Amino acid sequence: MMKTIVVNNEIEGNRLDTFLSEDLGESRNFIAKNIKSGKIKVNNEIVKCGYMLKNNDEITIEDLTVDTTVKAEDIPLEILYEDDDIIVVNKRSGMVVHPGNGNHEHTLVNALMGHTDDLSDEGGSERSGIVHRIDKDTSGILLVAKTNEALRILSEDFKNKKVKRKYIALVHGVIENNKGKIVAPIGRSKVDRKKMCVTDENSKSAVTNFTVLERFKKATLIECILETGRTHQIRVHMDYINHPLVNDPVYGKRKVINDYGQMLHAAYLGFNHPITHKFMEFETPPEEEFNRIVNMFRNE
Repeated sequence: MMKTIVVNNEIEGNRLDTFLSEDLGESRNFIAKNIKSGKIKVNNEIVKCGYMLKNNDEITIEDLTVDTTVKAEDIPLEILYEDDDIIVVNKRSGMVVHPGNGNHEHTLVNALMGHTDDLSDEGGSERSGIVHRIDKDTSGILLVAKTNEALRILSEDFKNKKVKRKYIALVHGVIENNKGKIVAPIGRSKVDRKKMCVTDENSKSAVTNFTVLERFKKATLIECILETGRTHQIRVHMDYINHPLVNDPVYGKRKVINDYGQMLHAAYLGFNHPITHKFMEFETPPEEEFNRIVNMFRNE
């Protein structure tokens, strides 16, 4: 089954292999093999893995070399809302959103497929129903599409910044200002390809607004509102202003407390229902372990 991706302003400037590795959730080596074999083409031509994508380029992907069929699994889900078109889920920290990089089990998609047969298949089985993502170790609210129509409408709403998202984060250090706005472009790190960083090279614009909720002796609890949705955006931006997230093993180079992961929770989601157009809002508190770590700093 062939998949076609038309490059837009959000995608252009990325390397072909890097973009597809992120977009398809596969390793760069896997993507490279398929580019070299001609199963991935740009404008119907075989190109190099490092080809820099241009606006309106047409990427075609056909019959990749391995079977990535995703199996339904009986995994408990915390469903906040469900109807014929959408599901709103509260994802636990530690759960990967969709299969990739050789990991095709125990993800949110596996759990969703075990919950219902009605999921959008427009993104392929690996991304059944997935409208947007949060990191493995970020907990909180995710929106899932049960139909292709709902997926297309909601994806456009995310792209056009019509969806409201709020995150709760615990960061190192005491932030003096009550409010702040971080405007700094984000791209992939040249030093560590698994990390993102603030850079002017092959980057995309990124804007994070934050408000201080509570100050402690050595940390600050904040609320973040995203104007853009870049990979690791809050983690990168807070590290950029020297207030990295507590317990983040990747950014900030600070000692981690345990293996819970970065202290980041997707607490609020507001959006227009794709079919009824009614504005819907959902809010959920952080997990028990998140609160326990916050209290450690609160009681110091």
